[in-house]
Amino acid sequence: MNEALTTLLDLLDLEQIEENIFRGTSRSALVPRVFGGQVAAQALVAAGRTVPEDRTAHSLHSYFLRAGDPGAPIVYSVDRIRDGRSFTTRRVVAVQHGQPIFHLSASFQTYEEGLDHQTAMPEAPDPETLPTAAESLPLYRETFRDPGTVERLIEARGAVDLRYATVPPWGSVGEPVEPRSQVWFRTAGKLESDDALLHTCLATYVSDMTLLDSVLLAHGKGGWAVGDVVGASLDHAMWFHRPFRADEWLLYDQESPSAAAGRGLGQARIWTQDGRLAVTVIQEGVVRVPRA
Repeated sequence: MNEALTTLLDLLDLEQIEENIFRGTSRSALVPRVFGGQVAAQALVAAGRTVPEDRTAHSLHSYFLRAGDPGAPIVYSVDRIRDGRSFTTRRVVAVQHGQPIFHLSASFQTYEEGLDHQTAMPEAPDPETLPTAAESLPLYRETFRDPGTVERLIEARGAVDLRYATVPPWGSVGEPVEPRSQVWFRTAGKLESDDALLHTCLATYVSDMTLLDSVLLAHGKGGWAVGDVVGASLDHAMWFHRPFRADEWLLYDQESPSAAAGRGLGQARIWTQDGRLAVTVIQEGVVRVPRA
């Protein structure tokens, strides 16, 4: 386990300051705001800390309300909406400087047997045959607006081994391609914990990294690091279907069915390497072309 992963695990270990109230800190980000995946993961941690241990998260729905300040703590207030015989519902509001920056609703369920089917896993190359971020990103140094972006991207994603199975947005600038992207990911080291909440929160963290790539690919845009679009996440929803480990390879298969009115929609599925559908993700974000 490397230092970046240790730091991420520390960020997810929230401090409880009162009943139903937790406090988290942030790590430096590529842009001057808190990374959306971090605040979503921390909010899910806060919700999960108030739920019986025999119930696991099966869905979350969230909205990004304001840009978070990475230099200030984030307070997470949990509202215990409902505790039923099978399901538990929580609402979490993340606050900074007296204002809400993020809102999450999450539902948890006790395990039960039931109907079981899934669609087939898409084809994808073996993750071990793909280049790491440290190997692939320097190839695009001249594409980025700031050459130092390469090192900052590698550092920002240091807790995660994330490998593109398809061309990244900055690899097809000016050439619109099919609005679909695939990445393999896992934590940068084996985790000692078998806690399902931790593995779910880590997948939530990663899920915000690349989901809008497919929107950019459809229009030949390279992204904020290239400087041909500006954007931010608006909302984020996830459904957790089957157990998984975040320290084992997961395929993130992403596509964009639509972009309009300055917004782009990304939808995705996360698969275990042995073909089980683990998670479904949908996100809409602001995607704007800068005006001259």
